Parts: sequence; structure tokens; C-alpha cells
Amino acid sequence: MTRTRSPEGALTKRCTCTDPDTGKRLGSRCPRLRRPGGGWHPTHGVWGYQLELPVRPARPRRQLRRSGFDSRDTAAAELRHARALLDVADGDTHVAAQIGDLLHSCQPGTPLPDRDAVAARVRAGVPASVPTTTGEYLNAWLDGRRGLAEKTVRGYSDHIRLYLIPHLGAIPIQSLRTAHIEGMFTAIAVKQDEIRAARASSDPEIRANVKGVRPMGASSTHRLYATVRKALNDAVVRAKLIPTNPALGVELPSAKRPKARVWTAKAVEHWQSTGRRPSPVMVWMPQQAGQFLDHAQRHDIVLYAMFLLILHRGLRRGEACGLRDHDVDLDAGYLTVVEQITTVGYTPIVRPVKSDAGDRVIPLGPKTIAALRSYLDMRRRWQQVNDTGWPDSGRFFVRPDGKAWHPQTISDRFDHLVATAGLPPVRLHDLRHCAATYLRHGGADMKEVQETLGHSTIGLTSDTYTTVILELERSGADAVADLIPRSDTAA
Repeated sequence: MTRTRSPEGALTKRCTCTDPDTGKRLGSRCPRLRRPGGGWHPTHGVWGYQLELPVRPARPRRQLRRSGFDSRDTAAAELRHARALLDVADGDTHVAAQIGDLLHSCQPGTPLPDRDAVAARVRAGVPASVPTTTGEYLNAWLDGRRGLAEKTVRGYSDHIRLYLIPHLGAIPIQSLRTAHIEGMFTAIAVKQDEIRAARASSDPEIRANVKGVRPMGASSTHRLYATVRKALNDAVVRAKLIPTNPALGVELPSAKRPKARVWTAKAVEHWQSTGRRPSPVMVWMPQQAGQFLDHAQRHDIVLYAMFLLILHRGLRRGEACGLRDHDVDLDAGYLTVVEQITTVGYTPIVRPVKSDAGDRVIPLGPKTIAALRSYLDMRRRWQQVNDTGWPDSGRFFVRPDGKAWHPQTISDRFDHLVATAGLPPVRLHDLRHCAATYLRHGGADMKEVQETLGHSTIGLTSDTYTTVILELERSGADAVADLIPRSDTAA
């Protein structure tokens, strides 16, 4: 006999020897599987097992067949594991069929699902059948998310498609470990170092290979980690697929918010000679901000008022684009920030502002009001020229044809103005840093700065937007020295 039968499954042993006459494999009929005394040969052939699986009504019978085990004990242990999984059903034919589906879908060479994880799902009243790989789970997880902003869905989708599935997708979800996730982040870090090295290369061909490729920074790495942590936490709490979250053991370098730096004369000189910015976040001196506004007024009058408002009152790009006519009351001297226009990919979408703190009323000063009134006069002339072709967008800032601005167009026009003005570079978002800094040094307290910018906490405002303009510090630089009396002969 080459098979040991039992009502709960059967162990098998077979080999790959062939019949010399027919060329067909002998399988379990090979005489070399047994020793002369009738016992099993210790090295010839491999062990396996087969187990009858529950079926759904009107479906054909099916078996779980697994082989390739080095010993009878190993094959028997997995057979017991499979039977233990079926026992979880405890007589419930519907659950038994689900577990049968689960076992039947297991690929050769992959471990069987964890019995405790399946039992936990059954106790929780969720389907016992589970995705077999991390990639399948992640796709199902994303498809099942509801009530998320489009930008959040896009971020999750990009993370899953570009990083999580290529690195983790083939691993069975029950076998996913902290080491797998750490290995992914290590591989990503190595790739980012290669990109940075290529961008800094003196070889133009090497630089051309990474043109337009941005290396992933620390904050982006932490956003990726947040995605995998959330997905796997749901696998524990909601899907009952795994007992613990392996992402919780991963440690990443801290993603410190970059310190804002001021474009002092020395910083400008260094940038001109090396092409390097002192920090990703840069703030203009007030004189440089004035130079930019003068240049914008001469060379891009269409967007001049928007740039002035952002610089004076610290609006975000999307908030300026999403500003509505009835949100602006120039007679009363204030505007209300309620909506924003952001992008998902390149597609603009209208959505509420980021938080309750972002939904705010901002007072306007006389100079800001005067610039906005001039803009409205110009907008009325555009409308007269377009006549009946003028669309009723309801937006305060519009193109000369009356349509709403695309946020990326605003950034592109801003970058062009900065370059043609000969100013040291800042991002459009850095105008918020400028506004906060000028407010603070103009006498506004931290609470006023926080409310103007729409931050949820004063700590965020303090940590991010209170860059000290060095030129304005000089008046107090000797304050301590002036208080300390010295003798006339002291050096």
C-alpha cells in the first residue's frame, strides 16, 4: 500500500520515476518507495496528503491536494492543520463551505491560513474566506473605504500601486511580518539615494535619466507608513485577518518640519554662487516681497490682486482659487474662507476647507481692500467684453474669460514672475510664511497669527510660521550688552 487512508483525509507518498515501457510517471506505484521489508524508503519520493472539502449545493466535489513534504510527520501536521480549520465551522455548512473556498484557493508552497485568525473572523460574524495575499487584501481594503476625500483615495491608491504591492503584494497576509515592511522601506531608501546621486552627477546622461523624478522625502515616507499602518490595523480590527499589526514595530527616521530661513543678503549670495537654497522653506525680506508685488503689478496684472491677498493675509492657494463672490465684503472689510479648489492628479475639485479652524473670517486692511476694488473694476471690464459669453462661476478670482483658475496655473505663473523679477526663489505656499512672519513682527500676537492662517492649534503656528527676520532683530541684538555696566577701560 502506498496510501494511508482515514475518514479525515489521506496521506500519500509518490515520486517522479517513470515506466521504462510507457514513459509515464509511476507516482505512488513506484516499487522503490518501499524497502524490501515493506517499510517506507527514507529518501525516495515525497509525502503529501489529500482532504475532501465541503462543497456548496449543486457544486462538484473538490479536494485539497498538497505534496512536496520531506517527511510523513510534516505532511500529517499540515493535514491536521487543514482539518482544524474545517472544524472551526462547528457544523455550520455555510461557514464550512467558506473555509473550503479558503483552503481550495491556497497556492502550492504557500502556508495554510492561521486557524486562530479564521476562528476570530467566524466569531466576529464576518466571512471566513480571506484574500490569500497582502496585495489582494490591500485592493479589497481600498475598494471598501467609504466617505474619504478624493485626494485621500488618490494618495492611498498611489501608495498601494507604486510601493506596497510591488514590495509586499505577493506575501500571504497572515505571513506578513515587521521585517517585510522594514525591508520595503530600506529598499525605497536605497532607491531614493540612487535618484539623488544621479541628479547630482556630473554626467548629463545620468542626470537625464532622472529628469523630473523627485526623490521621496521624510514626510512622504511617513505618509506611506501611515497608509500601510491604517490598512493593516483594519486587517486586525475590522477584517480579523491577522492578530496584530506588523507595521507597529517599524521605526522610521523622524520627519521634522523643515525650518524656514530668511533670504538675507548672505543667503542670496550663497544661492547665486552655488544654486542651493538654505532650506526648502524660504521667506523673503519685506523689501523682496515689495519688489515681487511691484513686478507682478507690471507684468501680470490679471493675478496681481490674488498674489497680494495671499501675501497680505496668508491664504492657501486652494483657498484663494475657491474664494466666492459672496465670501468677500469689501465694504465691511473682511472675507470668509469656506471652500477651496484643490487637485487630484491634475483634476481640480471643489471641497470644504481642511478643518473647522480653516473655516474662518479674515479682516482686510485699507491697502488690501483698495487692490481688490481695482481688481473688481478690471473684472467688470472683462465681463463687458465677453457679454453673454461670461460664465456665472460665482468665484471671486477668475480668468479674463470668466472661468475659474486651475490651481497649478497659479503656481506656474508665480514661479515665472519670481524668476523674471530676479528674486531668490520661494514657493507660492511660502507667501503664507511671509505673511505670518510680517504679522508677528508687526506686533500681532501668536493667537491672531493662528486665526488668520486657519491653524487648528497655536503650537503648529509657533513651530512653523514664526521665522525671525534677522534684519529686524538687529535693533535688539545689543539689548543684553547694554544692560551690563562696564568700566571705561574694559575691552
